[in-house]
Amino acid sequence: MIFLQVELLKDLPLPQALLERAAQETLEFAQSGKQGDLSIVLTGDEALQRLNHEFMGIDAPTDVLSFPADFIDPDTSQPYLGDVIISIPRAKAQAFENGQSVQDEVLLLVVHGVLHLLGYDHALPEEKEQMWAAQAAVLSRLPRS
Repeated sequence: MIFLQVELLKDLPLPQALLERAAQETLEFAQSGKQGDLSIVLTGDEALQRLNHEFMGIDAPTDVLSFPADFIDPDTSQPYLGDVIISIPRAKAQAFENGQSVQDEVLLLVVHGVLHLLGYDHALPEEKEQMWAAQAAVLSRLPRS
């Protein structure tokens, strides 16, 4: 099950079902249908800056952070994959910079964050190539605005 926690979405009409679908499509692409629970949190720059500083040692906001987990959720008996935290202000700024809709940027960040939960990374060139290809494949399965 995909849990969506919205802290900052009052002026941003993003369909919850589409965000959940982006996460589900990513799981299906990367794990061949294997299921697991995860949380997606939509919030602001302050929260991302605090988490980025605390866990990554970088005192600056960022667009998305992923916190992988590895345990069985006692309520659902499913593997809990972790949390994806997205900054809506960063998504808006990046959407403007990239000439795309905020919805498309948030979908990209959901896919990117879930791929990180599943072990994808982009620190090395070959990892980045594989992760960007996976992102493109998943995004091609989603409606774009």
